[in-house]
Amino acid sequence: MFRGDVPLSLDPKGRLAIPTRYRDRLVETCGGVLVATVSLTERCLVVYPSSAWRTIEDQLKALPALDPQAQTINRLLIGHASDCEMDGQGRILIPATLREWAGLDRRVRMIGQINKFELWDEDAWAARRAELLGQVGGLLREPSEALRSLVL
Repeated sequence: MFRGDVPLSLDPKGRLAIPTRYRDRLVETCGGVLVATVSLTERCLVVYPSSAWRTIEDQLKALPALDPQAQTINRLLIGHASDCEMDGQGRILIPATLREWAGLDRRVRMIGQINKFELWDEDAWAARRAELLGQVGGLLREPSEALRSLVL
């Protein structure tokens, strides 16, 4: 569903307009309700349609309650998860705590990840993208088992 690198702007209240090409599908699939949380691997936010987020919550709920690693993941993902409902103009409000954690100010990049998207500070994304592009040569010379079957 989500693909590409889309420049967006946060308004002074922390609202973000979802690109028009996704709005109808989001209303159909999740009633326009998204869930934003922190990324476990990057300094960005990850935003899921609520229907996709429910699958993740079910998986997290199934983890052993006394497992310290599971507790850590739950605390981070569930503890930071916030419902973001699209308003009549297709905007979602990103909570201030999440904006601050990810360093989101005015200029934001929406990076599609198929069933979710990431929200990055524009400058942070440019720097991270450069790092990732620098790693591609090595990844393709010695691909992991998972990447060997990928046709590019």
